[in-house]
Amino acid sequence: MIILLIFNREPYDGTDVTWNGLRLAGKLVENEQQVQIFLMNEAVDMAREASHPPEGYDQDLSKMLRELISQKVVVKVCGTCMARCGIYKNQPCFEGAEQSTMQALSEWVIESDKVITF
Repeated sequence: MIILLIFNREPYDGTDVTWNGLRLAGKLVENEQQVQIFLMNEAVDMAREASHPPEGYDQDLSKMLRELISQKVVVKVCGTCMARCGIYKNQPCFEGAEQSTMQALSEWVIESDKVITF
């Protein structure tokens, strides 16, 4: 089964939405599911070197994303959004996250058994 998680939100937006999505991804991997992650809109900042937790925030979402990549989760990042969105506009994604396209996302949606958005 292929489970696609699409993240749209700024990583540190004052909620735990992104953190909970990453936690779910980790549990799905633990349960031997094939997980794919696509970052778009402000969520692209999560895959950038410059992104760090704000003072007082107890979770490093970029580190969590890297840990998922190390567990063979494929992470793609919308290239258009990288130029248009986030605090760190036009900065590249870190190693292991792949700059991608809306076409690739559409193919993933078609191929996936489940699609969840955060």
